[in-house]
Amino acid sequence: MQPVIDATVYIVDDDAGVRDALAWLLRSRRLPSHSFDSAEAFLTYLEGGLRDEPACLLLDVRMPGMSGLALFDVLVERNLHKAMPVIFLTGHADVPTAVDAVKRGAFDFCEKPFSDNALVDRIETALSQSAALADERQALKRLRDRLEELTERERDVMRLVVDGLPNKRIADQLDISVRTVEVHRARVFDKMEVKSAVELANMLRKM
Repeated sequence: MQPVIDATVYIVDDDAGVRDALAWLLRSRRLPSHSFDSAEAFLTYLEGGLRDEPACLLLDVRMPGMSGLALFDVLVERNLHKAMPVIFLTGHADVPTAVDAVKRGAFDFCEKPFSDNALVDRIETALSQSAALADERQALKRLRDRLEELTERERDVMRLVVDGLPNKRIADQLDISVRTVEVHRARVFDKMEVKSAVELANMLRKM
């Protein structure tokens, strides 16, 4: 699997040796990383907003202060665990806890000591998932931007077109001429970058 371009792997672990080893491993695979020594430090970083780029989080289960599990709960509450898949780093005793976290939405867990290749494989898969979601967010933003370009009348025509009404019935409902409907319909298709009512309806279902 090819590394995802412009991606960041976040590392949250209180052990400096683990952070350094993971950062070195990721550099060797051309994966940028950003490390934090506590869950609290990472949450402070997130106050500035998560950048709209593929990302994943390597998260230690047990740490002084806020645990990795408590941090994960915050990420779930903020709905960030999908855009930034979480891979727990866990000791043998914490495996059942990590499995439960996966059931609640974590991407995966790796038991210490972990295989470098296996961990990087899971990271790259998580980043690919994050990239796919980022693409979906960008596509949705572009769709909303196109909708903003429509006039109120064009929106009226679009809704009836999507409902499957022919031009004559749309004209009757809006009390305008069929020719005017045709003009608005063409403008809607042009602004929304579609070629048919079916394509338009399918696009709007993504909203």
